[in-house]
Amino acid sequence: MSTLDEINSAITAHGAWKEKLQTAINTGVCESTPDKVKMDNNCSFGKWLHERIDPEAKKSRYYDDIVAMHAKFHQEAGTILDLALNGQAEKARTKMELGGDFTVFSGMLVKKMEVWKSSL
Repeated sequence: MSTLDEINSAITAHGAWKEKLQTAINTGVCESTPDKVKMDNNCSFGKWLHERIDPEAKKSRYYDDIVAMHAKFHQEAGTILDLALNGQAEKARTKMELGGDFTVFSGMLVKKMEVWKSSL
């Protein structure tokens, strides 16, 4: 897959995490675990960033920022999932509100990926 395709897939997949986390908050159930979600090299985009990326794409001026933002996104998503699965739904909801860390990290990551896309 090209860099453009990887970024497009990542934007879609990471956007879907908002829904997955909302479901976990509402039900207390998720197919994944907080520890797995916190790993930024466990999703397809993370595997690409850390293992499969073309060496030329890795030289992009956006790469290091995206790696760091992607890691923050996963840490926050894992934290929210942990709260949701351990009976702390209100705390999890608060973290997902507009202006919460998840929303901020997710927005920053998508914005930076869009900038990287436009540079290709």
